[in-house]
Amino acid sequence: MSQVIITKQDFNKIHRSITDAKAKNSIKKEEAEKLLAELKSAKIVEQDKIEPDVVTMNSIVKIHFQNNKTTMEFQLVYPADANIKERKISIFSSVASALIGYRVGDEIDWLIPSGMTKIVIDEVIYQPESAGDFDL
Repeated sequence: MSQVIITKQDFNKIHRSITDAKAKNSIKKEEAEKLLAELKSAKIVEQDKIEPDVVTMNSIVKIHFQNNKTTMEFQLVYPADANIKERKISIFSSVASALIGYRVGDEIDWLIPSGMTKIVIDEVIYQPESAGDFDL
């Protein structure tokens, strides 16, 4: 598995979102700490230096679960933009926070109610940075 890579803009906006959510008590302490730890261990790069196969904020990704081959496609968004019907998943969700900063082909261990599973990133269908959409 490769090192988590996050753009400077995503790092700052996610950090700010966590701070705001903590102030409003809209994020569990352990979830905030886990996401902050992920951010602190990440390699921070400028937006124009991120590789196109890395999952960034507002990316649309296709994944599958290794244990049952179920596939999913969704967009990682900030909490205010989350909408399950539109397949927009908040960065505060466990699946989105598990995927941010990883790249196509990476396998991520993820704890679900029935136990540990592996998520495999199959494709980054859309990544704002590679599309030149730097203001999302």
